[in-house]
Amino acid sequence: MLASRMAGAGPGGWAQGLRRVTRSRTQARHVYDRTSRWHRFVEEPFERRARTDGLDLLRVRPGERVLELGCGAGGALIALAAAVGPAGRVVGLDLSPGMISEAAARLRRAGLADRAVLLVGDATSIPWPDVSFDALFMAFTLELFDTPEIPLVLAECRRVLRPGGRIAVVSLSRETPVGWPTRLYERLHDRFPAALDCRPIHPRLAVEAAGFAQAESRAIPLWSLRAEAVVAVRPSESGSTVGDASALLAGLEAGRRRVDAP
Repeated sequence: MLASRMAGAGPGGWAQGLRRVTRSRTQARHVYDRTSRWHRFVEEPFERRARTDGLDLLRVRPGERVLELGCGAGGALIALAAAVGPAGRVVGLDLSPGMISEAAARLRRAGLADRAVLLVGDATSIPWPDVSFDALFMAFTLELFDTPEIPLVLAECRRVLRPGGRIAVVSLSRETPVGWPTRLYERLHDRFPAALDCRPIHPRLAVEAAGFAQAESRAIPLWSLRAEAVVAVRPSESGSTVGDASALLAGLEAGRRRVDAP
């Protein structure tokens, strides 16, 4: 039902104006394996501010279990592993074995390897049981999936989060009015779909359409482009969202710290 509701997005909805992603999973894996060794020197600086804003909104707490989808070479994993503390756990998932290898090496160098589990896998089918995580982080990953796959990814995110768990999505934004830098980038994406495989999307609208309770979003300048960081909560089993969203906002304002049992 969730995927059907998202698939039916009409004018002005989360899918409006989105470019398609035409490269295959095999092509993506090959590109990211090939670039994994220099990813943190080239792409991570470009993404750093927006990723940091997303982590700030998510506010991971000591003792929590956190999943990162599309963990890449481990830039955010270091911050997440530090935030959960020795009683917490971080799971990183990426399509590319090369990226996972780089992330593992960085965690070892940081002395945080014992807090992390790294897996090669696909976010459309997360290899983890239901309601396993307190929080989920995804930066510059959701826009790598073709439009029909975005509902599948978000449905999987909802499945593995506990009721009241938080999701933070950071992505290139197609917020209107769409300026000429975004339109130029989209044309380059159309021309070079394997090299520029991500494209701007509507992250807040997509997250809301997937049934999460919108709590907070932040627009972030990204050179001439725009990014958006969105944090939301998974509704409780009763379907209530207002209390979950209010509780998250209160936690963000007060900067509470909660230590869960391991």
